[in-house]
Amino acid sequence: MESSRALLDQRCSLLRSLHVAGAPLVLPNAWDAASARAVVAAGFPVVATTSGGVAATLGYADGQDAPPDQMFAAATRIARSVDTPVTIDSEAGYGLAPEVLVERLLDAGAAGCNLEDSDHAAGGLIDAQRHAEWLAAVRRAALGRGFGLVINARIDVFIGQDVQNVPDLLHDVISRARAYIDAGVDCVFPIVLSDVDVIRALLDAIQFPVNIFGVPPAPSYSTLKKMGVARISYGSSLHRQSMRELATNLGQLTRWSRRR
Repeated sequence: MESSRALLDQRCSLLRSLHVAGAPLVLPNAWDAASARAVVAAGFPVVATTSGGVAATLGYADGQDAPPDQMFAAATRIARSVDTPVTIDSEAGYGLAPEVLVERLLDAGAAGCNLEDSDHAAGGLIDAQRHAEWLAAVRRAALGRGFGLVINARIDVFIGQDVQNVPDLLHDVISRARAYIDAGVDCVFPIVLSDVDVIRALLDAIQFPVNIFGVPPAPSYSTLKKMGVARISYGSSLHRQSMRELATNLGQLTRWSRRR
């Protein structure tokens, strides 16, 4: 038990050290043990999970539709299948108390987690101050267990919003980012896709490790690197692409079988 805990501590430290502005940690998100092993085999130093992909493999929709027990069981299988740090997309925390969430992450072998500020029950966003207080409680709970959990705070302000209202949205993102940073997170993850000027404004205002969603039409890796992004992730895009390829292959098999 002590050796496994020491190994997890090493993985937490490694994950945290890889958040370097201008040398971004690239995370192709996995959804099961097989895809996690593929990520590692391709040479990536960390595995991140996608809640959308994991939920889909379990037969549920994204957005905390899947039972937490099943999501954590899947995360545990992923973490046990690889010899690298694993950061788990924990959505908005499933309504769990901070101490319980930390315990579940620790039991799963997670070196890090994503925690988003969407209110999946009521819709919209969780109040920024309330969410910051909850994130601070998660940090305290982790520290209380001697657990160096790496927290990536996702900021969902831009999701579903009119891009014409960018200045007000940007102000809200920056305000939330600062509150979450003060709460003790390690990285902030504003969901911004393609606007280089918006990303640059965020980086200039926040001056802290920032995770950017790397799926096109996002800027290229080289552009994000030059801008000083510290982390690039891909959400459920690889899972969706794999499902499209599966559908194509199945369609070919169907046509082949009908010709026989």
